[in-house]
Order: sequence, then structure tokens, then C-alpha cells
Amino acid sequence: MEFGAVCLIPAIVTVIFAVWSKRTTEPLLLGALLGYGLLSWKTGESFVSLAVERFFAIFTDPESIWMLLVCGLFGSLIAVVNESNGTNAIARVLGRVCKSKTSTLLSAWILGMIIYIDDYMNILTVTSCTKKLADQRNIPREALAYVVDSTGAPTSVLIPFSTWAIFFGGVFYEQDAIKALGYGNAIATYTQIIPYVFYGIFALGIVPLFIVGIVPKIGAMKRAYERTKIDEEGYGSIEMDMYHAKDKVEDIAHASVWDFVIPIVTMIAVQMYYDDMFIGLIAALLCCLVLYLPRKKITFNGFCDCWIEGFADLIPVLSIIVAAFYIEGAMTAIGMPAYVIHLVEPYVNAQWYPMLAFWIVGCLGFITGSNWGIPAVCAPIVIPLGFAVGANPLLVMAAIVSGATLCSHACFYADATVFTSKACEIENTAHVYTQLPYVGIAMVIASVSYLAAGFVIA
Repeated sequence: MEFGAVCLIPAIVTVIFAVWSKRTTEPLLLGALLGYGLLSWKTGESFVSLAVERFFAIFTDPESIWMLLVCGLFGSLIAVVNESNGTNAIARVLGRVCKSKTSTLLSAWILGMIIYIDDYMNILTVTSCTKKLADQRNIPREALAYVVDSTGAPTSVLIPFSTWAIFFGGVFYEQDAIKALGYGNAIATYTQIIPYVFYGIFALGIVPLFIVGIVPKIGAMKRAYERTKIDEEGYGSIEMDMYHAKDKVEDIAHASVWDFVIPIVTMIAVQMYYDDMFIGLIAALLCCLVLYLPRKKITFNGFCDCWIEGFADLIPVLSIIVAAFYIEGAMTAIGMPAYVIHLVEPYVNAQWYPMLAFWIVGCLGFITGSNWGIPAVCAPIVIPLGFAVGANPLLVMAAIVSGATLCSHACFYADATVFTSKACEIENTAHVYTQLPYVGIAMVIASVSYLAAGFVIA
């Protein structure tokens, strides 16, 4: 169904409203409703029926339900482990090694690369390990959020045995032309593109340069560091309320590292065995129950209250994810991804195409907040067009992955972005505004790299 340039209106309104209001959920809902309004106008179907039907379709989609439950259960696990003082114990152990701001942030960066299997798992584990220590070292949590977010998806896309690699390998290998390259299977094919996932490489590489001061503190990040000079805690009154209102009083004498390590290792092991984060989280929560209850670290009623409260704490994140799914459906229904690709099609050639593919996927992902859905929609269009113009298929696939990583890293309402800000207990917009300059640096370097590679690699 052809809407022409009109299909861009909901996306433009969404971005403008999000920047103006500094809100996340509401601009997404407005953009989705505008999209469905256009669809209703074009098809003659009732707007109310269409909008309501598509909204409830989200809650009956197995992938949507899985993501909502996984995000909520992450909150449950964080709350239960925190109640056991396990995070205090980890902070105490790391504190013996990490004596400065630099070593603390470097430890977060290294941990993030070690826990590469899944970006959600990465965010949960690294923030739980380092958040309290970062507070003790007077590091603004915006800086910690940037480090954690930059070692989530950027690390996962560079490892062939991660959820990102499995997903994108499967998406690409559905194309007959990709199978004809002869690499054998989806993962083997994905492995070939890893050296060309330039955005992931540069986003990850900028982090230690930021930590040691080679890349300076810029804009909102600089202001965040200046704020930590206000008092001994390093936070103004607003930030103190925001960050520490629900912090548990430390009980160092009864804090055990194993209360953190055993549930997290259980989660990782079960997730790897079943290839399902939901099962891993359930196993970790049951592990907490068995580990804490006999030792009276928590009562049964306290455990039940804690996991429910932890789930409830993630409600703002879940609302953003639902709204992102909603607008993604609206943008796809009115044909915005196909229209944007159609706009640039007359101007592409083999040399420029990888860079344009990176921009297109990144831009569409940023607008919709979908770092997996939009690439899956675009791949069947972008890859055949790349073959048609003679672009290197490995570069094109890598550009799609880089665009998705850019979305995950930069978008106000991408799931990893909102989950990182929640895990670090800061406002979502505060995380985005402090991170964007460094995202921009990585994006520019990646763009130049794709352009150069387009000319060098036939």
C-alpha cells in the first residue's frame, strides 16, 4: 500500500515530541496512533477498531510476551539478590582491587566483554557488580550506564556464540543468495562478517579511551562529572533521591559473595543449556530461594514480596517496550521501511551501498526502537538490492548488524537503553543524552570505514 512521503510523518512527530517532552512512552504511543490513523484513512477501516486490535495483538504475540516476562524477571532477580546483600559483597571484593574511578570503570568494561552471551544478561550482571562500587568512587551513574550499554550489544555482535549472532545469522541465512556463498551454515556465515561489524568494534573500543581520559567528557557527560563535585556523595539532592531512595542498608558482616555468584552462574549455565533466558531467570530465582531460605537470609514471605516488587519496578521499562512494539507495527503497516529504502535506491552503487545500508537500518531502528524487528524486515530488501548493485555481501550483512547495534546503543526507547538506565537507576533521557556524543563518534568512524571498505573490498 503506497503512502508516499506521508508515511514519514508519524516518525518525525515521534522524534520531535520525544526530544521536546523528554518523555519516552508517550511519544511512541502518539507516533503509533498517527500511523494507524493513516492506515485507517487509507483502508477505510475503523480507526478505533484498528488501533485496539493491533495493540492487543502485541500481548498475544509469543515474542512480545517472552520479552516482557524476561525484563520483569530481571527486576525480580535484581531485587532478591540485593536483599541478600550479595551485591554488597561483590562491591566489597571489587573494592579491594579497584581503588580509583579508572580501575572501577575498566573492571565494568572487562566484565561486560566476558559476559557476552546476551546483552540483557550483561547489563544485569555488570550493573549489579559495579553500581555500589561506582557510588563509593564518586562516579556518576551516567558514566557507568554508558560503559555498561557500550559493552552489551557491541560485544554480543562481535562474538559468534551470542543471542545476537544466532538471531542475525538465522535472518541472513534465510536468503538463498547468502546460502550460495557456501560458508556452510548460519553461524559460519555470521562469523565471516564479524571483522566488518565496524560500529560494534568502534563503540566498544572508544570506552577505554573515555575511561582513561583520551576521549574527553563531552556535553551532558561533562556536566554529570561536574555534578559529582557538589558534595562528598557526588550527587545533588535530586540525584540522591533518584539513585538512593530504595537502596538497601549495607550489612557487610553478613554479605557473602556466593549469594551473588551462585544465582548468576546458575542463570548463565541454564540459559546456555536451554538457549532461553526466561528459563535461566526462573532457575536463578529458584536457586536464590534454596540458597537464602535455609540460612535465614530472607523469609519465604519476604522472598515472594521481593520478587513481585522487583518485577513491578520494571513496569516503566515494560511500558516503553510495549509502546516500541506498537509503533514498530504501525510503521511497518504503512510501509515506512520500504519507502525509505525506495528513496535511496536510485542513488546507490557498490561502493556507497554498505554505508547507506548502515545508515538506513540505523535510522529506521532509531525511529521505531526496534533493533531486531526492523533489521529482520529490511534484510530481505537490502540484501538482494546489494547483490543487484554489486556490493560485497559480507559488508552489507555487517552493515545491517551495525545499524541494529547503533539503534540498541542510541535510541531513547530501545530495550537495551531503557533496561540499562533502569538497572543503573537513572532517568532514561539522562542516559541517552550523556551517551549520544560517544555514539556519534563511533557512528562517524564506522560510516567512514564502510565507505572505505566499499571501495577496497570487491
